[in-house]
Amino acid sequence: MVVQIIVAVAQAERRMISVRTKAALQAAKARGVRLGGDRGNLPAVGDKGRAISAAERHRKAEQRTKDLAPTIAELRAQGATSLRQIAEGLNERGITTARGGRWSAVQVQRLGL
Repeated sequence: MVVQIIVAVAQAERRMISVRTKAALQAAKARGVRLGGDRGNLPAVGDKGRAISAAERHRKAEQRTKDLAPTIAELRAQGATSLRQIAEGLNERGITTARGGRWSAVQVQRLGL
């Protein structure tokens, strides 16, 4: 019986919330507020977000390259002459790629060092 009363009160509250929400939306619409959905600026917002994301990825890649430069210089000083030898040296030191993988010659080449 107690559970039934709680359920009945919850249903009544749900209906009251619905009525209040609908009334508030109607009032906002009457004031001229544009409700919901596409406001016509989604392409511009998307373009801005993509540009910001690309700039941040580029910044992180440059920072990663700067962080690895001393290690690669040290490997070269120790006799590593090929990209493959540098990759092996990075792997032996436990330095992973940006995504946590093992280094290859192509990845070392992409660093541009």
